[in-house]
Amino acid sequence: MRNYEVVFVAAPTLASEELEGFINHIQTVVESKNGKVVKVDNWGKKSLAYKIKRFREGYYVVLNIEGDGSTIAELERRFRVTDYIIRYISVRIDEDLKRSEKIKTARQRKAATKAPAEPVHDVEPEQEPSPEP
Repeated sequence: MRNYEVVFVAAPTLASEELEGFINHIQTVVESKNGKVVKVDNWGKKSLAYKIKRFREGYYVVLNIEGDGSTIAELERRFRVTDYIIRYISVRIDEDLKRSEKIKTARQRKAATKAPAEPVHDVEPEQEPSPEP
């Protein structure tokens, strides 16, 4: 299975109950296509960078999904036919996760092989007592 990050922006005229219902609907669609919604992150209403379909604000929702291409294709089809979805984007992130994991293990291996440095003490050496005349 591959990992995807799906972000969509819903119209600000949508009620919060309708948005939650749509998110639940998306989860059932993903599960019906043998996928799994790992995480749902509802950012709430945010202002847009520019006007989209006469809206200046929108509800942002980020979904982390484990599935295959047919799952994402079905989600994108549903986003296209839903009137209150302003924008959406799907990004495959499993390759990025593998790359970051590889870098992390390489750093840990390098840190483990690096010998610890000797501690430096800022103590002055003791002086021998001078003989008294």
